[in-house]
Amino acid sequence: MEDVAAVAATPAKALAAQMEAGLVGHAALVERLMIALLTGGHVLIEGAPGLAKTRSVRRLADGVEGSFARIQCTPDLMPSDVTGTQVYRQDSGQMAFLPGPVFHNLVLVDEINRAPPKVQSALLEAMGETQVTAGGETRSLPDPFMVVATQNPLEQEGTFPLPEAQLDRFLMHVMLDLPGEADELAILDLVEAERRAHVGPQAATLDHDALAAMKEEVLQVHLSPALRNYMVALVMATRRQTEAIDVTDRIRHAVSPRGTLALASAARARAWLHGRDYAVPEDVMALAPDVLCHRMAPTWRAQAAGETSRTIFAEILAAVAPL
Repeated sequence: MEDVAAVAATPAKALAAQMEAGLVGHAALVERLMIALLTGGHVLIEGAPGLAKTRSVRRLADGVEGSFARIQCTPDLMPSDVTGTQVYRQDSGQMAFLPGPVFHNLVLVDEINRAPPKVQSALLEAMGETQVTAGGETRSLPDPFMVVATQNPLEQEGTFPLPEAQLDRFLMHVMLDLPGEADELAILDLVEAERRAHVGPQAATLDHDALAAMKEEVLQVHLSPALRNYMVALVMATRRQTEAIDVTDRIRHAVSPRGTLALASAARARAWLHGRDYAVPEDVMALAPDVLCHRMAPTWRAQAAGETSRTIFAEILAAVAPL
């Protein structure tokens, strides 16, 4: 791959810089959204209200050519509200399909855990197969297609926890924390400056042809045999006892092969964004918690002891060394 740094520094770096200009303290989130964009993956963002979850997705939508839709999830949402429905056209006397908001390039599913199971099932097909079946007919979704979902961990009343099969469709699950004092002041200054300047949407910096070319570049990033073995070792440590660590009595659902594939894709994209045509262990270690933790579930005993999939995986990551 020739001049990888120069290629990555043009439209991709410009888009990332444009997103970061309107976000404070979210460099990691921007990087993960870029990785999902480059790999065709989907992202679940979890955090308290007011942490710029929706804002970050809007910044991404403004910078990429294509259509954008937002779905506000509520307990009474119906699958047809997402996928579309058949309507009767009086002028023609025929039934016609009216596409739903999922037929856009970038779809923000806000508070996804408030959507009932039937809606989550409809999203599962769209995210996993890039298609929608409605009215007895299967229709392809646009290319590129990306779902970014958000959920609020504070309120549990009236929510429907995402099933493991749905969680597994997300390339990454990103957890956001409250900002520190310096970032809080920077956020205040940024928002007030935007209001005074009447800042509007930014011009798109990335078209579909450029995005397709970048995706091809990412696919060419090299994963060495040693790095592949390292990723497999991390995944296997969630399934059975290894020489490094044994957490099998603390994990009831281990990472599936889809997790290994997702980690490889994400590591390639991160390496490319950093101007390399090869991935290194640091790429894997930086992304593994967000890529793998939502694909594993702790046992009831582990949960009673206050453990989560992230605390358990932190031990795995510390114990399993790169080969």
